[in-house]
Amino acid sequence: MRKPNYDKYPATPVNGSIYQGWDSIIAELESRYGNRQQWAIELYAGAMEEEFISAFERTGRRIVSTRNLMKPQQEIEELTQRFMTDDVLFGFISNVSLDEYFCQDKVDEFLTESKDEPIIILGTGAAKLAAKDAPVVYADMARWEIQQRFRRHEVKALGYDNHEETPSLQYKRGYFNDWNICDRYKHELGTAHRIEYWIDSNQAGNPKMISNQTFEEGIQKTARKPFRVVPFFDPAPWGGQWMKKVCDLDRSEDNYGWCFDCVPEENSLLLDVEGVRFELPAQDLVLFETMPLLGEAVESRFGRSFPIRFDFLDTMDGGNLSLQVHPTTQFIQTNFGIHYTQDESYYLLDADEDAVIYLGLKEGINPTEMIDEMHDAQKNGTEFPVEQYVNKIPAKKHDHFLIPNGTIHCSGRNCMVLEISATPNIFTFKLYDWQRLGLDGKPRPINIERGRQVIKWERDTRYVREHLANHIELLAETPHCKKERTGLHPNEFIETTRYTFDEKISLHNAGSVHVLNLAKGEEVVIESPCGAFEPFVVHYVETFIVPACVGTYTVRPFGKSEGKTCKLIEAHVRV
Repeated sequence: MRKPNYDKYPATPVNGSIYQGWDSIIAELESRYGNRQQWAIELYAGAMEEEFISAFERTGRRIVSTRNLMKPQQEIEELTQRFMTDDVLFGFISNVSLDEYFCQDKVDEFLTESKDEPIIILGTGAAKLAAKDAPVVYADMARWEIQQRFRRHEVKALGYDNHEETPSLQYKRGYFNDWNICDRYKHELGTAHRIEYWIDSNQAGNPKMISNQTFEEGIQKTARKPFRVVPFFDPAPWGGQWMKKVCDLDRSEDNYGWCFDCVPEENSLLLDVEGVRFELPAQDLVLFETMPLLGEAVESRFGRSFPIRFDFLDTMDGGNLSLQVHPTTQFIQTNFGIHYTQDESYYLLDADEDAVIYLGLKEGINPTEMIDEMHDAQKNGTEFPVEQYVNKIPAKKHDHFLIPNGTIHCSGRNCMVLEISATPNIFTFKLYDWQRLGLDGKPRPINIERGRQVIKWERDTRYVREHLANHIELLAETPHCKKERTGLHPNEFIETTRYTFDEKISLHNAGSVHVLNLAKGEEVVIESPCGAFEPFVVHYVETFIVPACVGTYTVRPFGKSEGKTCKLIEAHVRV
């Protein structure tokens, strides 16, 4: 096994000053705005409100929490219920605005009483209530850290105290309601140039602050060069051991099943300011640098949404994933309000000799009998005869399996999968989970009835063989580079290309952001032919993004890989 050189904390260096700790932050704000009657401290849903209140009480100003100016919780529950639904996992994308959360009588009373005293308005929506000359400081949060706080039951939802609910219910409210409201409002504040400073509130008790000028310089620089988001790792009921070694993770953990290596909605970005890491949501790059990042054609199709997701699924010395299916586009639009669905593919970064992928249905099966047996397994705890109904395909390193929506699938044990998919990432209908419990000791939710409605029964053995399993097309070949299309099912918008090379190769964005992973080789270096960005080094299995505005760039074996064969997997939106 190679020595790990996987970078878990990639950062973009940026000029500017950084203020660490509450004393430093408050001193800077006092020096700049001590003569201003009002300050607005905006909090993204999931920030530690009590910590902020305690810190800013040191200023001697009266603290007004926006939560206290919102409607009663029962009214907010009624306002959002049609989007939350009664389902344990899924809701419907909300169109509720932040203005609808506030009680106008409370707001009017506050505006009347707060004219002549120094105050700090703190919480989501603070800038809406503050005077026009009030400085706005935005405390931002990455969704991955918010999810950790859900698990620890530490934070409340937007205008709604649900911290004692299960993490899945808290996540559902965040995904379908709160985060969309907060992101729309953050974009509104940012594009109106209201924000003066940004606070990194991802580490409780360790806040950091930079100016908006530093923030903008950081995201503009990042969106014009190759970059990586901060990966995060999580255990799973089926998790394996491969990532512990290759990505240099905590060996004492039982397993790691997931690595989210490119999910900008949930990952962080790091800016290196004066040698200190400042963490912000990668989604900020999508919100404020949409066109340079995605490209005009991709932005026109997806708006402020990053459409490509790369993650790892590690079952090496682990177990099978749940047998599952993803909804069709029409189903996800009608039932969840999502504009596009989770088409995906499995690229095998590694595999043991007994590795298999379950993909598509056996020929001649009876759909009614299959669904009945699934229900029986769920109700009575019997084993579902997977191999009687689903193709079990031997898998080896560098195989690629396409999984368009509606296709039954799962990875078997002893596979290291690079999952390349469209971004909507929670819409997995589990059909059978091998009679095991989740990490919380409870059965994971099974969605047989939803799955039944979206299964493409014609995706049988012959279809899989002809269209989904290693459907690889040679595009070009020279003595030093082979270019192959490994993935473009007619129903999918993500095209994947594999480059096998031992010398410098040239790539071009052609109107779409590129997402890439180094599937073979110790390290490569990404360079601009015209010197538009500094050389960018990528290590084995690191995922990186090349913004659409970069245009032409080169990749060559570097360091220990010089003169050796490397493999690069590249994905882009077909435009």
